[in-house]
Amino acid sequence: MLTHGNGWKDTMAARDRIIFPLDVGDMEAARMWVEKLGRHVGWFKVGLELFTAAGPEVVELITSSGFRCFLDLKFHDIPNTVAGAVRSAVSLKAEMMTVHISGGSEMIRAALRAAEEESRSRGLPRPKIIGVSVLTSLGRDDLPTLGIDRSLQDQVSGLVDLAVGQGIDGIVCSPADLPFVRARVREDTVVITPGVRPQWSEAGDQKRIATPREAIDAGADLMVIGRPISKSPDPVEAVKRIIAEIESPAG
Repeated sequence: MLTHGNGWKDTMAARDRIIFPLDVGDMEAARMWVEKLGRHVGWFKVGLELFTAAGPEVVELITSSGFRCFLDLKFHDIPNTVAGAVRSAVSLKAEMMTVHISGGSEMIRAALRAAEEESRSRGLPRPKIIGVSVLTSLGRDDLPTLGIDRSLQDQVSGLVDLAVGQGIDGIVCSPADLPFVRARVREDTVVITPGVRPQWSEAGDQKRIATPREAIDAGADLMVIGRPISKSPDPVEAVKRIIAEIESPAG
């Protein structure tokens, strides 16, 4: 494993590891969740559904309330277009944003350069550019239909190596991929995993899942946990149960 400074992770509280996805279709629903969970989770994730419905205003809602925003729009376009999107996202004060690694080396470099230049010009902290490898909804049987003739692990490994070579700040990968992804990145690289489900919740449409404790033991820094919280009769209590699991002794 490559080594770099890793101090911020050593002091991270259990709640700071939880990213709650605002998978809703309007601003009022987003506002309700931000008000309900803001003091209990580390991040709010804004994806395509909500951003398409509410636009930049929803990111401002999160950041102006003093909370951290993970803008998960998975930019994937020509380098110049992605660079422009990143500059716009910097102005919204999102602390992390995603790009598809499959966009290629030049696109990744353009995103990183835009984040650096725009944040410096605005006097803002530079956001982290996070690379998405293979979506957790895809399994090994799906790759041939996409024209990919190598194994799922080889595909993820190749994408991660490409991104790390360009200086990417973080990687999104499935829980099943965590052990070999963690071994391929610097210690200060942020590793984020969706598909995290406590033992008491249902798997949903994620094919490659793990419990919060399993994900951390395998190398995850941050975890996207949505439906186990949002579908609970008491979402705050659900978060507390997840935090207790995170804080439990490593298995």
